[in-house]
Amino acid sequence: MDDQRELNLTLDLCLRIGEVLLSSGAGAADVTATMQSVARHLGLRHPEIDVTFTSVSMSFHGSPEEPPVLMIRKIKSKDIDYEDLTQVDHLVRDLLANRMDLYLARSRMATIVSTGHPWPRWSVTLAWGLMCASVAVFLGGGPLVALIASAAAMTIDRAQLRLARRRLPTFYLQVAGGAIATLFAVAVAATPLEVDLSLVITANIVMLLAGIGFMGAIQDALTGFYVTAGARVIEALLATAGIIAGVSGGLSVADVLGIDLGRLVPGQALGHHVLIGVVGAAVSAAAFAFACYAPWRVLVPIALTSGLATLLHAVVADSGFGRTWAAATGAFTVGLVAYAVAGRFRVPPLVVAVSAIVPLLPGLSIYRGLSLLSAGGPATSQGMFAMMTAASVAVALASGVILGEYLAQPLKRETRRLEERLAGPRLVGPLRVPRRGRSRAPRVS
Repeated sequence: MDDQRELNLTLDLCLRIGEVLLSSGAGAADVTATMQSVARHLGLRHPEIDVTFTSVSMSFHGSPEEPPVLMIRKIKSKDIDYEDLTQVDHLVRDLLANRMDLYLARSRMATIVSTGHPWPRWSVTLAWGLMCASVAVFLGGGPLVALIASAAAMTIDRAQLRLARRRLPTFYLQVAGGAIATLFAVAVAATPLEVDLSLVITANIVMLLAGIGFMGAIQDALTGFYVTAGARVIEALLATAGIIAGVSGGLSVADVLGIDLGRLVPGQALGHHVLIGVVGAAVSAAAFAFACYAPWRVLVPIALTSGLATLLHAVVADSGFGRTWAAATGAFTVGLVAYAVAGRFRVPPLVVAVSAIVPLLPGLSIYRGLSLLSAGGPATSQGMFAMMTAASVAVALASGVILGEYLAQPLKRETRRLEERLAGPRLVGPLRVPRRGRSRAPRVS
């Protein structure tokens, strides 16, 4: 009975760890590998693990004469909390290093999932406002543009929070966000103020894109988890479609009212001065990390990483390679640096990578495409091309980060057998697989 109880507790712990990792944006390969590492260390040899977008299941068959034990946990959508992700990552590492046993790990896991966010919700709203103001500066906007973008962002955050409490799907939250951003611009355009309102809309589009899991979808596709990848791609497409619907609806309102919001001139991604643009990108990345409850100690490294990637992005773009290759270069730099930064400041590389690429998200291409499509006529083809550019930039960002992580991570002897089964870099979870014989396998009675 004791062995059966220990088996059930082990499976439950692995599933709870997998739930937190998957809901925080970790790839299915990382989730599976982490659960296997924990199970193996606690004595379960060759458990069967199945990860989908909405559930995690794990089974163990100790003997052909005994029925298998199967447990399933549904994945509940929740706000991204990088503090919880970091604590779970530390729990797994401590467990594999024999600094705690099964029962202490379960107690610590219960504390992690039951503890609230590390700082109040209103501070997150302020962080979203700072992020959008910084993106506006990154795009070349002045203080007034940054102020309007910040006010729109905070309004979007509070509106989405209230709609989420009413359990509206993410698609409608994104529609509301895109509409609010555009209507803010329409309202300001009706005043005598002379402001480049296209930058206001673009900055808020970047904010809405920041929560979409492009990286997880690409990572799952590259590592062979096609079902989970397909589900994440569909979710990302629906969320992006919601942004497009909201912004296009606001542009239609502007056309009906006869208000001209202006047209965004491409190629002004760093505004009028490279240094100001780099600083804006760095602050926006740190603000996004704060809004996702990343630990304080990693905010400055994230800002520096994002600033470096943005600078390289500008250099490649100015060299004539195009926005897609420039985005891929910046993302590759993020992936290459994120592994070292994450190890130094004791956070999962996912926290650094996702936050640092936020300023490079294709908000500019999406707004340009929508504005050209709304103009109609010969501009329609240019609008479609801009939307395709946005899609290619999103793929380049995700694949560039993953390639950088792959080259940055050392292939240790203990992980080679696992990496043969689960190809790809590890953005979450330990690299070391415990050796055989460290713990005794539970006998099922």
